[in-house]
Amino acid sequence: MENVLPPAEELRLIDHELVQLDARRAQLLTRRAWLLTALRAAGPAAAAAQGSGRPPGTAAESSPPSAQNVLLTLGGILLTIAAVAFTLVSWGHMGIGGRALVLGAVTVTALGTPLLLLRRKLVSTAESVAALGLVLTVLDAYALRRAVLPSTDALVYTAVAAAVLAAGWAAYGHVVGALRLPLPAAVVAGQLPLPLWASAAGDGIEVTAWATLATAGLDVVIALTARRAAVRALAVAGAVTAGGWSLLTGAWLSVSAESPAASVEPALLLLAAGALAVGAAWRAPAAAAAISTAGALAVVAAVGGVLRTAVPSDWAVPVYLLCAAALLTAVRARMPRGVLTGLGVASGLVHGAAALWAAPVVLLALTGPAATLEDVWGGAPVRDVVLPGTATAPVVLAAVAVTLGAAPRLLPAARSSRPGAECGAFVLAWSAVVSAPVALSLPLGPTLAVQLAVTAAALATAARPSLVAALLPTAAEAETGEQPRPAGSTGTARDGRDAAESSGGPAGAAVGATAPGDTSGEEHSAPEQSADRALAPAGTLAGTALACGLASTAGAVLLGLANRPATFTALGVLVVLNAAAAVAARGLVRIVAACAAVVGTAGLVAAAGAAAELPGHRVALALLAVPAAAALLGARLGRHPVAAAVEATAAAATLPIAVALAAPHPPTLALVLALAGVVAAGTAVRAERRPLAGYVAAVLFVTATWVRLAASGVDVPEAYTLPVSLPALAVGVLRRRRDPSASSWVAYGPGLAATLAPSLLAAWGDTDWPRPLLLGVAALGLTLAGARLRLRAPLLLGGLTLALDALHELAPYVVQVVDALPRWLPPALAGLLLLAVGATYEQRLRDARRLRETLGRMR
Repeated sequence: MENVLPPAEELRLIDHELVQLDARRAQLLTRRAWLLTALRAAGPAAAAAQGSGRPPGTAAESSPPSAQNVLLTLGGILLTIAAVAFTLVSWGHMGIGGRALVLGAVTVTALGTPLLLLRRKLVSTAESVAALGLVLTVLDAYALRRAVLPSTDALVYTAVAAAVLAAGWAAYGHVVGALRLPLPAAVVAGQLPLPLWASAAGDGIEVTAWATLATAGLDVVIALTARRAAVRALAVAGAVTAGGWSLLTGAWLSVSAESPAASVEPALLLLAAGALAVGAAWRAPAAAAAISTAGALAVVAAVGGVLRTAVPSDWAVPVYLLCAAALLTAVRARMPRGVLTGLGVASGLVHGAAALWAAPVVLLALTGPAATLEDVWGGAPVRDVVLPGTATAPVVLAAVAVTLGAAPRLLPAARSSRPGAECGAFVLAWSAVVSAPVALSLPLGPTLAVQLAVTAAALATAARPSLVAALLPTAAEAETGEQPRPAGSTGTARDGRDAAESSGGPAGAAVGATAPGDTSGEEHSAPEQSADRALAPAGTLAGTALACGLASTAGAVLLGLANRPATFTALGVLVVLNAAAAVAARGLVRIVAACAAVVGTAGLVAAAGAAAELPGHRVALALLAVPAAAALLGARLGRHPVAAAVEATAAAATLPIAVALAAPHPPTLALVLALAGVVAAGTAVRAERRPLAGYVAAVLFVTATWVRLAASGVDVPEAYTLPVSLPALAVGVLRRRRDPSASSWVAYGPGLAATLAPSLLAAWGDTDWPRPLLLGVAALGLTLAGARLRLRAPLLLGGLTLALDALHELAPYVVQVVDALPRWLPPALAGLLLLAVGATYEQRLRDARRLRETLGRMR
């Protein structure tokens, strides 16, 4: 369709639009002229506002830079420079009266000039001159010290001068309220008098800390009462700096005190700092949490510092921890929310620091048993490493666990983090038990018993976390006092619990939120929702307990390597515990526990062989009983998720070790590989294992054949491999006739590899020509047959064998040619090859893609 207008019609439309634009422009110009006339009639103020873009009648914040302002500013600066030069250079040529007269005149002029400037609304100039006046007052104080009071102590004079200047600047700022500089300057000067006076007194760092704390108190008062933001900001900065220095000094003095009497004064200092911080937090809701946290930490340091000197040194950390736990008793008091939050944060920081202090003991308990690896069954004790002052580490960890577990019920703000608190409490309680033998320096037997007991507890919790969650009241029950409903009291709760146990996590618990078949969309009653919420942390707690159980299992195994009875005791108990957990648990916990039981069983078999003093290759044969038993168990379990995990774990845990043990004895190695192939072949009978287990069995059988031939010193492997390959290929042909969709790798791969690989190995070690020639001809025939019949296995196996055989035959000549070439030529040829490949990179990709597609269409 053609929408273009005829030329005459389009020209008429354009002329009409231009006429309308001209009319609108004339209208706007007329209105502009009228507005300008009205502004000129309103006076120069309106005209200036029109020129600056401000509405008429609004006052400027500061006067614009005019010639008068510039002159006044330059005059004030020059006057001040002259006064400074006169004070420093010409001071000694005048008497005391003349000096006072000059100083007073200059200072009064510099401080009085801003009053005149403010009357004329020259605010910026007044600020500049006032700043110069303040500098002159500092210069006056310096000149007075040099001329009149030269023998006065410098620190005392500086303290007095700073106090006088701060008071004078504050008074000047209140009188001249329009200036912004004098009051902040007074706050800065006010930070010096008390600390300098205390330093001049020379009574020790305690007096200086008290003086600094008093300065911080004045800063707090100013910050809470001042109206100007700059004054409040400087006061807050001063309070934080001075108060923080006082707190650190008090804490250092408290920690350094060696007697109760010496700890009293630092405690009073810390208590005063804490009271100041809490009082400030009460009046400043915006920063109440941070300020009250610092105050609460000061109180803990004060009380703990006094109690620490009255108990043995090992109990210092528990004393501080007890003081921090006492802070939680104040969370029910009627205080601002920010203050309560600060108390909780301070208690949490102390508890966290205590847990970190005890962490090295836990780490030593977990890694110390590794010392037995240096002398297995040598009766070596646990590594004798003692961390000084950590005998109370288990007590500290247990106390932190109790506090963390109770925090969601004591602190309203922490109720939402109940699952995390429960997991943290469990880890801390587990750490306390694990670290107890190290802290108490127990011998091997009790240490192993503790490790096995804590492993049993962790695995039990991982297997049935819902039972633990049901014993702990939810946040709603802590508020209302409701008791949890009995398990199974309603169909909804029972279904939710079953779902949680089957999934091993919170997602499974969520399934029980609606009864099966319930489509009404109505919400549950409060008790039912409470029961469902009690099951929510089960998955998280199960994972945490499982991780702790695995760590304890590893520690117990390492401990058991100290002697034979300990080894069999540890491995036997761990196998039973993990098997029981696998039976009782659900989901991932069941799978991991079953795999751990399999690994423990393999360890038992290896330990039994070593205890019977069997040679390594005999132990390797015994280890194959583990994957065989796992395969039978997997056949019994069918498609259960545990079956695949158990079989894979048994194979991964035993086969590499068995091969390594049998490697020095090649006949036994061949037998080990063959028996492993039998196990894999038996597993491949099951349909769900056939794709993977079939390939593994074929590889194991072929490898066993090669190893057996090599161990027997056979020079003509074809005499042994062809009788195996020909029936295997015949079976492959029958398989392909019955199932045309079967892969050529399954049908022909094992038979071809059984002959080609040993023959290729023999050809590489053969210096004559008949074997490589015959092998090359056979490989060429297989390659052509695979390409003709579109079969992947003959094509690739034949081609690879042909290429390797040809490389073997050409290798001597290639070596001779390379030796004859200059040394620079091979790198140059390699560089040219890389350039050629890079230039045709896209074409090479297309060729590779075409080859892959061609191979993909083959069987």
